[in-house]
Amino acid sequence: MNLLLGVLGGLLLIATVTNGFDLNTFDQLDAAKKSSDKHIVIRDLFVPAGKVLDLTNLQAGTVIEFTGRVTFGFAEWDGFMVLIKGKNIRVLGKPGHLIDGEGHRWWDGKGGHGGKKKPRFMQVTLEDSLVSGLHIKNTPKDCFVANFCKNVRIEYLNVDIKDGDKKGGHNTDGIGVGGSTNVTVSNCKVHNQDDCFCIGSGRDTVFENNVCTGGHGISIGSMGAGKTVERLLVRNCTVIRNTNGIRIKSRKGETGLVKDVTFQNVELQGVTQYGIIIHGNYPDNGPKSEPTPFPIENLTIDNVHGTVGRKATNILVWVYPGSPKNWKWNSSITGGKRRLSCKGVPQGVNMPCGKV
Repeated sequence: MNLLLGVLGGLLLIATVTNGFDLNTFDQLDAAKKSSDKHIVIRDLFVPAGKVLDLTNLQAGTVIEFTGRVTFGFAEWDGFMVLIKGKNIRVLGKPGHLIDGEGHRWWDGKGGHGGKKKPRFMQVTLEDSLVSGLHIKNTPKDCFVANFCKNVRIEYLNVDIKDGDKKGGHNTDGIGVGGSTNVTVSNCKVHNQDDCFCIGSGRDTVFENNVCTGGHGISIGSMGAGKTVERLLVRNCTVIRNTNGIRIKSRKGETGLVKDVTFQNVELQGVTQYGIIIHGNYPDNGPKSEPTPFPIENLTIDNVHGTVGRKATNILVWVYPGSPKNWKWNSSITGGKRRLSCKGVPQGVNMPCGKV
């Protein structure tokens, strides 16, 4: 049917609305992906234990709508619980829907480092596509990752894993990007127990107008294995009660490149360990071991500001001398009383490193 939306600039706006394929039992999944109208409505669906909500091999132009509550059976296993792959795809969360991982069934405080075997939640591999309005709750481990995407916008995600604060959630990374080109993540909210946002490789990425609560901050890396992050812009974000505000980390003895990165207008509130930390000795955290060479070039810190706790460190740079090139620095972070020396700060860069 046709729905009259209104008039804009003298043009009559009409949207075509279809009922779509109503996917509410798991055994309809293959039929839904072959639906002739390319419109899948995932409504109050239960995914059996150990099974994948496999939305790969989608027809180009498919629209996926989540409505009602989507739940999953419990099993200890590896892999992703939801996979979405295709070209010119729209993935939409309708008002009132919930994609509920019920992660408390897996949580044991160990995340991916032991205990129960925990699946990751959702991976999208998309081209020329949109993901908008998803409400994801209580994932067992990592929540949402855009891997090997091209020209994708991810917006208005609500990643709500705050129950994990008291119930043993760990390694519940919020939003990740890997191996992708031209991905924008905007207007999202993340409350979790690991990186709010993490990029391990990719080009032309924007992370903007997002709010991060309770996790490990906005991160590049850990870098290594020859991977590259180029042309990343993080702007107009708020980081609340995370262990770190912003972080760049490279693994000891490994290769790669971080280049053309800007953090602009990022506000920190009550960060608990490091306001800004850039270090080349991961997995060590801070100046516990010597950093190894890893190039970090054309880095701009522009109006990264706010507060950290009294036991925290405002700024720590611990990189191999000569690795960083062409840095521009403008930050105003206060509150931390833990003073740590820095290493490898580029000549001519004036930063209040390790100072109150």
